Amino acid sequence: MPSALLEPVAPPPLESLPRKKWTRCEIEELSSMGWFAGEHYELIDGELIDKMGKGESHVVAVMLIHRWLVGIFGFLRGRKEDPIDVAREDNERNEPEPDLVVLREPIQHLQMRKPRPEDILLAIEVADSTLPMDQTKKADLYARACIPDYWILDLKNRRMIVHREPAAGKYASVVAYSSDESLSPLAAPQSEFRVAVAFGG
Repeated sequence: MPSALLEPVAPPPLESLPRKKWTRCEIEELSSMGWFAGEHYELIDGELIDKMGKGESHVVAVMLIHRWLVGIFGFLRGRKEDPIDVAREDNERNEPEPDLVVLREPIQHLQMRKPRPEDILLAIEVADSTLPMDQTKKADLYARACIPDYWILDLKNRRMIVHREPAAGKYASVVAYSSDESLSPLAAPQSEFRVAVAFGG
């Protein structure tokens, strides 16, 4: 017979348990062997983030912003949901896929490689449940890569959060624009984007 009953032990939070940190090379090797077939992930800080579960409002917002960007920058300078390179120190364990990117030159100038930080004028994420990550880990990734203009469309609060002036791994300027306000990309200051457009307004 036991001398004393033990109190139930609460399981540790998952984030406190050791986890495997993946590299780009490892993910590419697994993908070539057929892993992740039919699945869509992006690599952030060595972890695979599921990108499959996007709601209709997310899909529509990406389409509407993309249409506006194409009208300003042309079809060959706008990319949707494609992987990019980040700063050299981050590249091994990160391969983010911004919802939208505006390139400095038309895509054919990349010569069959992923866009590098110096190729990117504007990166945009459309956020619902991903807002905390987009405002922290991704913002820091893009700041360290010196991407000059980073926008987050916050679907829940119907606003655009604009990050600029990357310095020392952070954006020095972060400004939120409500749905009845307009803003312009740094790369096209004469062209105003009304935030309501992203919501079908």
